[in-house]
Amino acid sequence: MTDAAPPRLAVATVAGGCFWCTEAVFEQVAGVHAVESGYVGGHLPNPTYARVCDGDTGHAETLRITFDPDVLPYPALLEVFFGTHDPTTKDRQGHDVGSQYRSAVFAHDEAQAAEARAAIAELEREGVFGAPIVTEVALLDPTTVAGTWYPAEPYHQGYFRANPHQGYCAAVVAPKVAKFRQRFAHRLRGAA
Repeated sequence: MTDAAPPRLAVATVAGGCFWCTEAVFEQVAGVHAVESGYVGGHLPNPTYARVCDGDTGHAETLRITFDPDVLPYPALLEVFFGTHDPTTKDRQGHDVGSQYRSAVFAHDEAQAAEARAAIAELEREGVFGAPIVTEVALLDPTTVAGTWYPAEPYHQGYFRANPHQGYCAAVVAPKVAKFRQRFAHRLRGAA
């Protein structure tokens, strides 16, 4: 009997509006090992949810996704990301308005940045959204405040799972998850 080698894991950091919505989607994607909500891209060290919601820290509500690129290649992760939010609205997703809700890919290296720019260029060429994509692509520099990952408060982690009947979750997150499950059924955990 031989032991299988552990998966080679990678990390992606994306922002697509409210992190409760994005987290609820990526928790269901095959190849994703962990999803953590947090803040990136601002100028204030150690931001809190209240300060980020005020819109004056510059941070985006963000996800850090640990994934197996052999199961979920980075371009496929980006396909789910772009397919589950509106990348054409600056600083807005639905009724959530402010720079903390912007669409962004925070690349961990030049290869991720190049793949994100290529994905955006392809979506634009194909006219998928019918409007220009405004998604920010930024290379993370963890030696700066803007490039430092700040985990969100514990009650934000797995928020939809813990609170499916909360008003926002029922009205906004649940329909987004249902749409994702229909469109990306082939990417669901356990899909054949």
